[in-house]
Amino acid sequence: MNSIINGIQSLSRFLGRTISWSSIILIFIIVSDVFFRYAFSLTSAATYEIEWHLFGLMFLLGAAWTFDQDKHVRVDLFYQNFSPKMKASINLIGTLIFLIPFCWVTLITSIDFVQSSFLHNETSPDPGGLPARYLIKLAIPVGFGLLILQGIVVIINSIKTLFK
Repeated sequence: MNSIINGIQSLSRFLGRTISWSSIILIFIIVSDVFFRYAFSLTSAATYEIEWHLFGLMFLLGAAWTFDQDKHVRVDLFYQNFSPKMKASINLIGTLIFLIPFCWVTLITSIDFVQSSFLHNETSPDPGGLPARYLIKLAIPVGFGLLILQGIVVIINSIKTLFK
């Protein structure tokens, strides 16, 4: 069981740390885009699309790592004062009732979305935009799949805490 947990966490941490570096790339692209737009009136659809593609990748591929690091958005007003067993109970129930079903539905429905995009060889509708739009769309099921895996880790760890 621990090897499964360690494997999932290693994957989440590797992807999270790797994708976090894209924020530096994103900042550079945005600053360059703004500079060239205002200094030389130059801009392109591809640059704009790269910006939102990187942002989407950061969000989708970084969500599992954020969950692993317990940095996700939560109302901590009461939670922070709870005992470890109470926190484990809340994490277990929340993950089972909310996170896993939501991620599962999103994962399943996004597969058709990606498949349709791939079969139609979808590209950007904007002139000069990026090709192969299905590649960025593929990040949706991958990201939610990673979040499900991290949810499984939270479930296992919560059960371990409850039965100590």
